[in-house]
Amino acid sequence: MFVAGMSYSQSQSGAYALFLGVVGEDKRLPIIIGGFEAQAIAIFLEKMKPQRPLTHDLFKNFAMGFGVRLKEVVINKFEEGIFYSKLVCEKDGKIVEIDSRTSDAVALALRFECPIYADAAIVDEAGIVIEESESELTEEETMEEPQVETSPSSGHSYEDFLLEELEDMLRKAIEEENYEEASRLRDEIKRRKEKL
Repeated sequence: MFVAGMSYSQSQSGAYALFLGVVGEDKRLPIIIGGFEAQAIAIFLEKMKPQRPLTHDLFKNFAMGFGVRLKEVVINKFEEGIFYSKLVCEKDGKIVEIDSRTSDAVALALRFECPIYADAAIVDEAGIVIEESESELTEEETMEEPQVETSPSSGHSYEDFLLEELEDMLRKAIEEENYEEASRLRDEIKRRKEKL
């Protein structure tokens, strides 16, 4: 499976919907995840560089430091609307399976560049088929967050700032580990550059 996109959850306030795609099919597995995990996935996908390691980066560094490799992630159970996953780890030829929340498992799979699998029965039960018009969306379009016109920290409209000022604000937001603000700034900078 692969990360096909992410958006605000329509059903749960403050949550996000992560869409995992089935390779070679129009099927998507929608998984509701928390804001922190969504941020961890988005930061990696957007290739943003935090000043210090975030939790999932720390986990990867810790595992690699002790010779543990994440071989694969398996979504192995779906009960009462909740997905369950396991991390399949290897050290010195020995395989160990570790229980994990699916959101954390996906964030780690991206960092370790390992495959994500799901039992076929889970995909059949919880998967949704994307209609023709929806499947034409690019990955970039499905990852876009709703446009935010103002900076919560200053109350000013982003329109009040020059592009160079926005880029300085983006660097500062990343240094201060304010990734929500950084994400909004990045979207505004991207929108402006597309207009040039």
